[in-house]
Amino acid sequence: MLTFKVGTLAKQLGVHRNTITNWIKKGSFPAKATTAKRYTVAKKEFIRFCEAKKIPHDVIMNIVEGDLRDKSLSNSGSSFKLKQMAGDLKQESVAGKIFTKGFSSLPRAMGAVMVVGGGIAGIHAALDLANGGYYVYLIEKTSGIGGTMGQLDKVFPTNDCASCMLLPEQVKCAAHQNIELITLARVQSVQGQAGNFTITIKKEPRYIDTEKCIACGVCAERCPVHVNDPFNCHISKRKAVYIKYEQSVPRQYVIDASACLYFTHGKCRACETFCPTGAVDFHQKEETVTLHLGAVILAPGFKPFEPSSHGVYGYGKIKDVVTSFEYERLLGINGPCQGNLVRPSDHTRPRKIAWLQCVGSRNRNNCGNSYCSSICCMVAVKQALGSQEIFGTHRVDRTIFFLDLRSHGKDSERFFERSKNDNVRFVRAFPHSVEPGADGTGVVMRYIDEKGEIHHEDFDMVVLSTGFESPGDIEHLSRLFGIELDEHRFAVTPFFSSLETASKGVYAIGAFQSPKSIARCVTQASAAAASVAALLMKARESLTTGAIYPKERDIVTKVPRVGVFICACGNNIAGVVDVESVAAYAARLPHVVWVENSSFACSVDAQMGIKEKIEKVKLNRIVIASCSPRTHEVLFQTTLKRSGLNAFMLEMANIRNQNAWVHKNQKRAATSKAKDQVQMAVARVSHHYPLSPERKQVTPKVLVVGAGMVGMICAWTLAHLGIHVILIEHWDYLGGNALSLSTCDKNQPSVLSMLDEVIKGVSDHPNVTICRNTNLVAVSGSVGKFCGVICVDGKNVKINFGAAVMAVGAKEAVPREYFYGTEPRVMTQLEFGHRVLAHVPTVCRARHIVFIQCVGSREPDRPYCSRVCCIHSVKTAIHLKKINADIKVSVLYRDMRTYGQWESIYTEARALGVMFIRYDVDEKPRISRGRKKLTVFLCDPVLHRPVKIRADYVVLASGVEAHGSKNPADLFKVDVNPDGFLNGAHPKLRPVDLSVAGLFLAGLCNYPKPMDESIEEAKAAAYRAFLLLSRGEIVSGAVKAFVTTHCDGCGLCVDVCPFNAISFGPFAPLRSDASQGPDEYAMERCIFIDAALCRGCGICAATCPTRGVMVHGFTRKQIQAQIKSVSYNLTDADKPVLFCEEKQQILFEPVIIGFLCNWCAYAGADLAGVTRLQYPVGFRSIRVMCSGMVHPDYIMEAFDRGADGVMVMGCHSGECHYLTGNETAMARADTLSLVLPDHGIDPRRFQSCWISSAQAALFANTVSEFALKLKKLGPRERHG
Repeated sequence: MLTFKVGTLAKQLGVHRNTITNWIKKGSFPAKATTAKRYTVAKKEFIRFCEAKKIPHDVIMNIVEGDLRDKSLSNSGSSFKLKQMAGDLKQESVAGKIFTKGFSSLPRAMGAVMVVGGGIAGIHAALDLANGGYYVYLIEKTSGIGGTMGQLDKVFPTNDCASCMLLPEQVKCAAHQNIELITLARVQSVQGQAGNFTITIKKEPRYIDTEKCIACGVCAERCPVHVNDPFNCHISKRKAVYIKYEQSVPRQYVIDASACLYFTHGKCRACETFCPTGAVDFHQKEETVTLHLGAVILAPGFKPFEPSSHGVYGYGKIKDVVTSFEYERLLGINGPCQGNLVRPSDHTRPRKIAWLQCVGSRNRNNCGNSYCSSICCMVAVKQALGSQEIFGTHRVDRTIFFLDLRSHGKDSERFFERSKNDNVRFVRAFPHSVEPGADGTGVVMRYIDEKGEIHHEDFDMVVLSTGFESPGDIEHLSRLFGIELDEHRFAVTPFFSSLETASKGVYAIGAFQSPKSIARCVTQASAAAASVAALLMKARESLTTGAIYPKERDIVTKVPRVGVFICACGNNIAGVVDVESVAAYAARLPHVVWVENSSFACSVDAQMGIKEKIEKVKLNRIVIASCSPRTHEVLFQTTLKRSGLNAFMLEMANIRNQNAWVHKNQKRAATSKAKDQVQMAVARVSHHYPLSPERKQVTPKVLVVGAGMVGMICAWTLAHLGIHVILIEHWDYLGGNALSLSTCDKNQPSVLSMLDEVIKGVSDHPNVTICRNTNLVAVSGSVGKFCGVICVDGKNVKINFGAAVMAVGAKEAVPREYFYGTEPRVMTQLEFGHRVLAHVPTVCRARHIVFIQCVGSREPDRPYCSRVCCIHSVKTAIHLKKINADIKVSVLYRDMRTYGQWESIYTEARALGVMFIRYDVDEKPRISRGRKKLTVFLCDPVLHRPVKIRADYVVLASGVEAHGSKNPADLFKVDVNPDGFLNGAHPKLRPVDLSVAGLFLAGLCNYPKPMDESIEEAKAAAYRAFLLLSRGEIVSGAVKAFVTTHCDGCGLCVDVCPFNAISFGPFAPLRSDASQGPDEYAMERCIFIDAALCRGCGICAATCPTRGVMVHGFTRKQIQAQIKSVSYNLTDADKPVLFCEEKQQILFEPVIIGFLCNWCAYAGADLAGVTRLQYPVGFRSIRVMCSGMVHPDYIMEAFDRGADGVMVMGCHSGECHYLTGNETAMARADTLSLVLPDHGIDPRRFQSCWISSAQAALFANTVSEFALKLKKLGPRERHG
């Protein structure tokens, strides 16, 4: 008989102790309990059981011969392992403290947090913290937030417009009452400790009074100085007084003292002279500000590698050699070329472009940067595809030169394959030299391909894919906060707590740690917010503020009394539009009882004046004719609330951005248009009614599905944040895939020891209820109020919860080749770990071990990269070499994807003698089986010779695949991608949110990733759920769909809602009181709308054939009022005619009604104004939340009223803020074009088009081209 303890046997077999316990409980392991926590088992039965589990024979015999009593642990076969275990456990005890220290709440702390760095990571950290009850100081060293993302054209792999994604986040950040933006600032000194830091910052003068600046741009127009623009990578010029970029937040100008003539020569001051508000202040001085706070998040970002100082590929000498960042700005629609790509040397369109990878990365000899910058390969692929999109049918020859193509992110491999199908050429070569072209334009490149052939090839442009480096001031920052930096000056953090630095209360996120993608930066921001929130939990909401407003006046039954306030904006509006004439016209409009002109409607004095008039004249609806509602609506809504009016009793007429600035040479016509805009606003606001945010009480519990490492850490994080967690696990043990792992990193302790700590933590925490042997079988309800049924040990139990986190993990794929399953010496990575690697004698006897990468992966049946396989194999190879230096290890790979800082283990493995041999997918390795050895055959693509390797073991990197069961996804109605992994709400900005409100995801069920990234997602998902439930109620926006008395229950709206917010509900009496909305409002009928899920996109309203569903703030009456108010006959006696002053004659100017989506097209139109792009004056815009909101009736009514043309303008495909709204609009537009002839309307008079928020030029050009088409068609008959 063998006598053993569970823990001892687990160590000998290389498995977790829970695995042994599980075997015993299930009866598969025939052991019997004795005394003192020991078990006995017959030796024969033990051997038979181990053989069935494919445990190596020598390991079994070592255990049997040595027995498993404590005294036997000193035998030679175990001594090395025990010593190693002792070191691991000692190391792990330290790691455990590091991991848990972020969860200890400080008894006395400040409820304020400093976030250093205003890039996307800093912005998200600030928003998450502010929304969680903490006051945030967001420190940014430049004049505006947005970071590098603001410079991007698009993002991979979705090709979404970067500006469209970023701008709403910037605006939310700037408008948040608990976020204080401090720009042009740097940290100067740090004192104190976690919970009570005293930090001094140095704030540089802006020389512009931010309270007075209205961003009109007059100062920049008058400034005579031109300097290189850093935002555009010095490709273009900007003025000495400038705004960082057109969509910068805060949108306030700044004076560059190093370039300004006043500071350099003591003269000029033109900006001061012409500023209409007196905002220029040359007397501003540098300020020192002292802040008291509890924690710090460092997100200082990175800087691009500068190749000129290293003499790389002729950069700086050859004009047509540019960096990838410079090329990004050349591509950008808001860049110096406005999306019209030209090469620098002669400003002609390039026809042949090359990208060179790994410039400034993976090259210790040239630049000292041995790490991989993670995203450069995908940036090159994105840019190659984007170049072709710009040129349309004009084909561009695009070539990417690379060493290893690293498309390791979610959906990145598909993006890579898409580029190959788009004829992007990939050449595995490192160019030898780059020379200028014969006539000084273009580039001649010399390189050797894999066949050894030398090539000389001409290119019009060469793009250097430059990597990331830490910012220049990072050492100063790290010294202040006591942060250790690695050899490349990135922050050093523990593997299992990758955001926590050596200084408690100080966290490092984003590229400060290492180069990484936007998605991971955003995930880390939320994860760091979770750690901060746990640390400062007792100080939560101690410093945050909420505005207090007077009680709203009851105006529902009152006759509309409209006040119109017309802004001159200095000379910005009044210099083009006759504002006095507009005011006189407005005074004659129905319901208007007060009209007033103002020099600057947004000034403090003007706001006070509006408040005074509301109270004195008893105004109950307000029209502001000034700039864009996208930038100023919140300001004026606040004024209304301070005056006792509902914030939604406001309408803005955009007479600056969409009139005066874009029609500066047509003053009479612009004035006519301004009258129309004011009339449309008055007509619309007359149908406004008070709206209030929807409030819904929540169940303060979170269901976490899956109790692997990720699920447990998520539960543990939520528990420390004060949220009760129901943690369910399908199996009767905890740990998931982590039970099969031994080590994660060469410098880190074992996963199993970490797992013990986490299991104990969740098991002991009073806020966590663990349910083993449990499955989720039913779900109902919605965000905040979910009801579920779980099956626990065969019994159904009802549960209630407010949110859920999917952490169901994934599994190691089962290989279908290389004799797997029939040959015991061929095994997967995890099998090799516990069957061979865990047993030192077995490793010592082996002579050659071969790893084969991408087994079944990156092929049609599994067309993605599993991200972890290369890392795992290389770490294992290093471990083998350290156990037995004489062992031969060969890694057969297609592309070695040790991305980011993992590149260091690739370098280490090669230094230890690990052989890396590449193979092509068309010539995979083959295996033959011998009695003693396996023989691996392959063709070396470099040597072009066959290679034969005799191996003891072959380890297959078969990758990770999603669980076959989609049960949780089906129950919650969430999407999965074609590979079976859950789809996040947005791959970049909401990576751990699911598309269904209240649901989150983390870990391998999202996509394969290393343990540290999974832990980050666990914490991030936990914090996102905490934000949802922490206030006890969900407050959603007021712009929501509602059911009217016209609903007949057809259910068309149910099918089209992209958020599953609409369902069939019971009949109920209509609410009789009219205090909550328009006369058609119904509380509940046969269709039920969940306000907590509804986003107000209006797709349902445009689909409904009976007017049974509408959207608050965008009702049929409101939109039709705008359509009816347009002056379709532009020669009406009340309005000046469109007059050509040169030819002294009336011209036909087509009237175009444009329905513009709020998020992209309307923002693009605003940007056209900011950049002063001119387009036809007959265009009248109607803002809608989504292009999918536009009902066909609106288009037909516009035509019936006499419009010469109608346009529907929305987001690009795949970029809709409401998922499918633009696709619905596209389909509807196609159908409408077919039926227009039946109504006597030429379908050429209707056009749908797709504009991003950054595509100002495209917007202006599209409107201009459409107007030209309508001029050729001639005017339509007027009926209005």
